[in-house]
Amino acid sequence: MSLALGDKIFKSDSTLSELGRDEDAETEIIRKRELIDKIGLHTVVKHSPTQKELFLTTILNQINCSSEMAQLLAKNAPLLRTREKRSLSVGERVVESATTLWDYFFDIAWRFLTTWCYPLLTWSFVIGLVGHRIIAEIILRVLEWRLHPDSLALKDVLATAQQVDIRLQQFCYWPIQYVTLRKRKDEWESITDRHPEYIRFYNSLWLVANDVIIGIAIGSYIIDHAEWVALQINVILSEWTVDGLRDMIVWLTDAPAGFKLNNELAVFLGRLFVWVIDYWKECVGSLRPYLPHVIYFIGFSSFAGATMPISLFSDLLSVLTVHIYCFYTASARIFHWQLTIIVSLFHLFRGKKHNVLRNRIDSCDYDLDQLLLGTILFTLLSFLLPTIIVFYLTFTSARMGIAAFVSSFKIPHQLCCDLSILKDFLPVLTYYSSPFLYLYARCSTNTFSLDTV
Repeated sequence: MSLALGDKIFKSDSTLSELGRDEDAETEIIRKRELIDKIGLHTVVKHSPTQKELFLTTILNQINCSSEMAQLLAKNAPLLRTREKRSLSVGERVVESATTLWDYFFDIAWRFLTTWCYPLLTWSFVIGLVGHRIIAEIILRVLEWRLHPDSLALKDVLATAQQVDIRLQQFCYWPIQYVTLRKRKDEWESITDRHPEYIRFYNSLWLVANDVIIGIAIGSYIIDHAEWVALQINVILSEWTVDGLRDMIVWLTDAPAGFKLNNELAVFLGRLFVWVIDYWKECVGSLRPYLPHVIYFIGFSSFAGATMPISLFSDLLSVLTVHIYCFYTASARIFHWQLTIIVSLFHLFRGKKHNVLRNRIDSCDYDLDQLLLGTILFTLLSFLLPTIIVFYLTFTSARMGIAAFVSSFKIPHQLCCDLSILKDFLPVLTYYSSPFLYLYARCSTNTFSLDTV
């Protein structure tokens, strides 16, 4: 009895344990479902599905069907026949013939341009550049020619020759700069090194363009008022460089400002200079009718740049005042000779002389006749020196005034010709391409600061 009862008790315990496990499994399943429902609720914004989301399955099926249809058509394409083309109407035939004829003529013209015209224009341009370079080299050699090594070249004497020399050098250097810049695209390692060439090339083009624009404005004014400009030049030069200078010389011959000069020497020099002035006045008077034509020529030269008429005006003023330069040179030579002789005679009183070979002052014993002659010459030259000084100061002042006036012409000339490459084009480059300017500032060998731009 007890054994059978114990078996029943064991069986009842195992049954209870199995029931407990089933309840735990159901509880776990319920817990997992609740977690799944909570995860489904973890969204930022819960919204209803859109129309595209609802039809997403249909869209994917259509895409798959289209892909299968494309593969089937590509597989069976050789089995399909071409569609028979219908005959064209009369209007369509006319349009097609006209279109075909136009295309035919266009093709012929394009072939003619590319086969004949373009090579011909290219060779003509190259031949023109070569001819221009040859002529420019010849002119440059003429402008740089010197009679002997110590003499001045033509470009050192005339401002017009200097301007022509600058323009020819620019025109000869532009093709080389352009070819150098074209190579920038082929050689990546040299792009950074070519930034200074880029600045120089476009800066020179910029300066020449500005020079030509300003020159056109100046030339238009000069051409429209050529007669008035010629009249004003004639009046100013006649009053100041001819009549005014003549009156000044006449005044110097007769006790100027109460100073007692040597009358004989003053009259002699005054008559000499007045005779030269009268002769120069006749020469200028014979050239006066041609002055308006010269002004017209200067006006037309302005189309080559504003610096060209400025240079021509400067040279014209120098030519029309060459008599003052001659007077200044003659009076300076006389003053220098007389002062040198007086200094030598002063050494004679001290018992010395100038040693030319050793370039020094040595002692010397003079005879009585030499001392007497030296005293007479020293006294004579000392009394004549104030007269020479007065004429020398007069012509020196006139020459300095003309030189200052000519230099005023060279100020705009220098502004147009000798601008540094970092003063005119770089502001434009700063506005359009600041990164390129930064690269140039780092790679250029010239001293340059970005703060100055």
